[in-house]
Amino acid sequence: MDVRTAPDILRCAAEVRRKPDAFLIKRGGAWEPIPIDTVVQRVSAMARLLRSRGIGKGDRVIILSESRLEWGMADLAVLSAGGVVVPVYPTIPASQIAPLVTDSGAVAAFVSNPTQRAKLDEAVAMAGAGGAGGGGAASLHWIHSFDDDPWPTPVTGGVDPAVPLHPDDLASIIYTSGTTGEPKGVMLTHGNIVSEVLLALQAMQLRPDDTYLSFLPLSHIFERCSGFYTMLYAGVTIAYAESFDALSRNLREVRPTIVMAVPRLYEKILQKADERAAGAGFPAGPLWRWARRVAIDWATCRVEGRAVSPLLGAQHALASRLVYRKLVEGLGGRSRMRISGGAALHRSIALFFYGVGLPIFEGYGLTETSSGVSVNTFEKNKLGTVGPLFRGVEVKTAPDGELLVRGPVVMKGYWKKPEATAGAMEGGWFHSGDIGELGADGFLRITDRKKDVLITSGGKKVAPQPIEAALKSTGRINEALLVGDGQKYVAALIAPAAGVTREDVAAEVNRVNESLAQFEQIRKFDLIPDDLTVESGMMTPSLKLKRKAVIERHRDVVARLFPEGA
Repeated sequence: MDVRTAPDILRCAAEVRRKPDAFLIKRGGAWEPIPIDTVVQRVSAMARLLRSRGIGKGDRVIILSESRLEWGMADLAVLSAGGVVVPVYPTIPASQIAPLVTDSGAVAAFVSNPTQRAKLDEAVAMAGAGGAGGGGAASLHWIHSFDDDPWPTPVTGGVDPAVPLHPDDLASIIYTSGTTGEPKGVMLTHGNIVSEVLLALQAMQLRPDDTYLSFLPLSHIFERCSGFYTMLYAGVTIAYAESFDALSRNLREVRPTIVMAVPRLYEKILQKADERAAGAGFPAGPLWRWARRVAIDWATCRVEGRAVSPLLGAQHALASRLVYRKLVEGLGGRSRMRISGGAALHRSIALFFYGVGLPIFEGYGLTETSSGVSVNTFEKNKLGTVGPLFRGVEVKTAPDGELLVRGPVVMKGYWKKPEATAGAMEGGWFHSGDIGELGADGFLRITDRKKDVLITSGGKKVAPQPIEAALKSTGRINEALLVGDGQKYVAALIAPAAGVTREDVAAEVNRVNESLAQFEQIRKFDLIPDDLTVESGMMTPSLKLKRKAVIERHRDVVARLFPEGA
């Protein structure tokens, strides 16, 4: 069938796939299958309820909830009714929600539970609306709680739940995380979403017999477009994790064939394995450390096109039987595709998972591009890159190295910010803010964020993200942030893992420095508390450091790293 808008994705899934287990949710200790027909009925009922409340085409509706099946159904119901979805991260405080309520002009909202309802009411009060039903800058005249009524009773009467839609119609306003400056509302159309889904499926080999465990936030475009719309259209069964804390158990229970995560998850898996080995003693500890080295050595040979020696091959085969199979079982035992996006995956992490037989396909995209524009695949996979471009997407490099993107997945613009839109879309190309290159081999490489690049007083440019990732690669350092813009040398703020001493950190810094050019090397570092969280305002909801906020909080430490005259 012809798919032109987001609700068409659901209709196609119902008419073509008709899966009795389109979704899985855990209730009473067991995973319950939810048929696609049930989802269609409930989305229609929710859309009728919205229309009966006077919510129609162009009206903005907030979704403030943890990821769950109701999130996706509310999303599709709003879109079916012609509304515009404004997803809000459930982890951010009321003070950060208030400006989004005001800026979006939302008229209604979905929340998951009383805690989120109270937070939204507080945010509306902060926005000057005088509560959920008040007027003023923000006016939410209707709020629906999933916990109170997850499946609303169908509204009787002649209310038509569906509204005629066009691909150019606005579907969502997604506020960027804002690592620097004020968050901007990215406007994505129905055409943007559908294009992303269709192009992603041309690159990814998804099958109706696949199962996907969803645990990333649906408020982020990565999970919403790639983990919900795309999986739904392909007929993949989507299971919703109980929580991030229950993820390890849910992986073993659901046994997904597809795993999609941010790099931090893969880092955590390796870090936990290192921690278990450190406390295991002989022989488990030494065995793990040996197997870890073998995996990386073996993978390095394969990736670089060098022959694997008979000794290394034998060691790898032995490690596979004794050690690596446990990691495979930890991901459920049958994952055939593992995808990483949202941030850069460090080379050592990628090599390790490749070496244990769990290669990770890294991709690249932004909120402004409706999720991905490139991804490594089974046929074309090159470690250290973010894969070949999706068909129909163009990328070129500006003189300063910034990547410019053009194609049907690129946003309509920034909500109520014509000047920002014009600046970002100069010449019809979206200015990504990322530094990288499209190689002659067709693979895209990302090196850093344009605004994050440090320029020393000697004029040398230093890309901090690869160095920060290298510092964190062994698990002894939880977070690292390079500083030194306009200074004679580069320094670092480092939050060590529990039990790690200053001497341990110094050893990690020396290890990383050995592979760096002299002007890139970290000359000084200091330790900071590991309180860099979303709640503390030091991280975005997508777990990226807010560099300016961290530097401002620790400006005294930074001043010590660069004493006058240094």
